[in-house]
Amino acid sequence: MGTRGGGDGMIMPPDDSMGGDGYTPMHSSFFWGSHVQILFAGWPGDRGLGMYILALLAVFATAALVDALSLAIQNLSKRRFGPRRVSMALLIAAVHALRVGLAYLVMLAVMSFNIGVLIAAIAGHAVGSLISGSGFFGLVTTK
Repeated sequence: MGTRGGGDGMIMPPDDSMGGDGYTPMHSSFFWGSHVQILFAGWPGDRGLGMYILALLAVFATAALVDALSLAIQNLSKRRFGPRRVSMALLIAAVHALRVGLAYLVMLAVMSFNIGVLIAAIAGHAVGSLISGSGFFGLVTTK
């Protein structure tokens, strides 16, 4: 009595205590749909298709930015620093920390298990790699 979840003795809180209206259960398998929470409670939630598409664009842009920051780190590392060695090393470390933080945010977004978010993240990384890493647009320095 008083337990749910298979009788293993674990007491589960009532459903309405886990966020009230708009609570979306955490998925453990991939699903397709626009009613999803990505990174923050209620975002985009059930605010409609437009907010879902905006969330997908945000994931796409963040994933592309991760690859662009990789190029920035490579270009900064190839420069000769001279007397500003410490300040440039701190700049490289800061850009690297930003890149890793954004990569973790993309990973957490994919952990929403929404197929649209997964596709947006993969496409963002692909476009970011095309723009920054392939030399297609002449952004890679060869010195």
